[in-house]
Amino acid sequence: LAIYKQGGWMMHILLICSIGTIAVVVYCAIQISPKKLCPRALNDTLVRHLRERDVSTAYALCEANQNCLTRVVSAALLKVNFERDKANKDAMDQAAGEALDQEETRQMLWVNYLNVFATIAPMIGLLGTVTGMIASFDDLKKGATDPNDFAGGIGEAMVTTAGGLIVGIPAMFFYFFFRNRLLGSISEVQKRTSFLIDIVSGEVTLADSTPSAE
Repeated sequence: LAIYKQGGWMMHILLICSIGTIAVVVYCAIQISPKKLCPRALNDTLVRHLRERDVSTAYALCEANQNCLTRVVSAALLKVNFERDKANKDAMDQAAGEALDQEETRQMLWVNYLNVFATIAPMIGLLGTVTGMIASFDDLKKGATDPNDFAGGIGEAMVTTAGGLIVGIPAMFFYFFFRNRLLGSISEVQKRTSFLIDIVSGEVTLADSTPSAE
């Protein structure tokens, strides 16, 4: 607490950034995972329904279980038309692609907050460094010669710099961690949605309808 107070008012801003970073990390840890975005059991159930071309049941299942996979698949199922070639596969692919882009943007919004904190925190620390050094030079200008007279300003400069890095480094690590996890999950959703569309369009036969679980 004494070190925190030594950093001056800049430490309050860094505290807010640290709380925000922790909150976003917890949210991303809960929401951004393959099991959350693309549950395997639900995917297998959709495969069974679409093998039988039971589009209405599959759509109802998607609406009742909202996640990244079901929102993308339901957008594709709205375009199903068995009277057209390959059940209107081109329209399904386009609808699924648009929905997938929206899902990626929505989830990436939270991940990008980590990048914001990772960028802002060290800059706030640098600002504290500058203000601390300004205070020390101001004391020097007033004729102070004892090293203890400069301790306050220098201490503020060093503490805020360390505080900014303490917040910024973990935030940057978790930004890359969750970004890569999200991109991997989105890729999995795309693969499974494409497989489901192929089943509906008839491009995948019943004998081939075994999606990869990995």
